[in-house]
Amino acid sequence: MNDSGVLMGQVIGGVVCLGIPLLVVGSVFYVIWRLRRLAEKAARLSEEAFGTSDLREGFRQVEQEYAATPKSVSAMTSLYLPKIKKDFPEFQYDEMKSRAENVLTSYLLAVDGMNPGVLTEGNRELRDRLEMHIQMLKGARKREYYKSVKIHRTEISDYKKGSGRCIITFQTAVQYYHTVKDEEGKLLEGSSEMLTQSKYNTDVIYIQDRELIKDERDLSLGLNCPNCGAPIDGTGRKVCEYCGTPIVELNIYAWSFSNLTEAK
Repeated sequence: MNDSGVLMGQVIGGVVCLGIPLLVVGSVFYVIWRLRRLAEKAARLSEEAFGTSDLREGFRQVEQEYAATPKSVSAMTSLYLPKIKKDFPEFQYDEMKSRAENVLTSYLLAVDGMNPGVLTEGNRELRDRLEMHIQMLKGARKREYYKSVKIHRTEISDYKKGSGRCIITFQTAVQYYHTVKDEEGKLLEGSSEMLTQSKYNTDVIYIQDRELIKDERDLSLGLNCPNCGAPIDGTGRKVCEYCGTPIVELNIYAWSFSNLTEAK
């Protein structure tokens, strides 16, 4: 190889050696530029969507907004209430709705305080359910807390007439701070700073005919005549069939809360 060829090879080698670092530096600058463009784009989108250029702050705001938004309930009151009033002319909707809300609130507070006696009313089935829940917590050495309980809305979501009984289901949207802790107070579930939105179904039952009821615990739900003590069966009965004592004003007290479950 002559001198010119050697020189050309040296030049090419130098260019290659110089070009590789430049290529690497150029690639790095390109990646940085692209990342900056993406960050600027994300900031603009975050500003448009959340009102802040900080995407993490935007997601935090969305989470807080979701936590503060009440759950929607199945509002079927306008459909079922006329049917209920037809079957039970003395049925007082506002009073029963208030009782359903009190049952829900007291149930949650009973769990919070590990004290079944806090439950304001309910039949044996509901009280057994509450006591079992508390015993399960004790067995697992846990405490479940419901703080700042607030009712948003309650509506009738269902009305069923079956063998010997009628069941009205109230659905309630509720919020609270929910946490589960161990015996040492270590947080296992939930948050004491972020609200939880939920909804519950509360069943209130009316025993129509004791002879058709299979569960013996339900027999105590019927209404007895205040004069002779005879059991009163049949929907909307106006007087005791044994002594003729009027019972119209007592029908409302034959209703009893029998079940409470968190709705999906």
